[in-house]
Amino acid sequence: MSTVKVIDAMLKVDTPHGPAWHRYQGDGYGEHADGTAFDGTGIGRAWPLLTGERAHYELAAGRARTADQLAQALEALAGDSGLLPEQIWDSADLPERELFLGHASGSAMPLVWAHAEYLKLCRSLRDGEVFDRPPQTARRYLGKKAVTSRHVIWRFNNKVRTMPARRTLRVETLVKAIVHWSVDGWRTVRDTATDDTTLGVHVVDLPTIRLRRGDRVDFTFYWPEVDRWEGTDFIVCVE
Repeated sequence: MSTVKVIDAMLKVDTPHGPAWHRYQGDGYGEHADGTAFDGTGIGRAWPLLTGERAHYELAAGRARTADQLAQALEALAGDSGLLPEQIWDSADLPERELFLGHASGSAMPLVWAHAEYLKLCRSLRDGEVFDRPPQTARRYLGKKAVTSRHVIWRFNNKVRTMPARRTLRVETLVKAIVHWSVDGWRTVRDTATDDTTLGVHVVDLPTIRLRRGDRVDFTFYWPEVDRWEGTDFIVCVE
């Protein structure tokens, strides 16, 4: 809820037809302040389809009445033509340019994306749940038993320092490497080559599942393609 409050404070626009939202701060895709057309620069205006997206959020949060009110606002933003615009004018009226608060700006109309969002919302309201919510994702994150990964990922942009017991430490690099590692303070060492996933990432799983709380993994890297050692040791402690 804190995130939603910040979004509303920064992006929400109230119109005579109901609320709409900007895409993001600093959006430059829209008319200029004086109403002149977008010419590669401008000020991003509010998007009716985001009213539909917010309605889906409210429905998912169990607030069906609020979602229904937002659906009515989305219908009103279509105006008398029944066509949903890409953006609406969200500033003071400029009659000389036929720009009025809460009415279509000079953007695309109809925007099929917005109409698709409206149709999904109608179906969602009828069903009492979000129509196109992936069931696999819902089971994964909303089910009673969350699935816990068996791996802890270490990368150069995610240098974890600790890991739970009974997990496999997976080391990922962007190029081929030899992981030079130890679990007994360098008294014994092993060298394990990474495997190329063919997806731009090289990985190696270190057999750490039997380590106990208080144990640690020390490792460094040898880069065979340039015949160079990393020159820095890394540590991951078992919690």
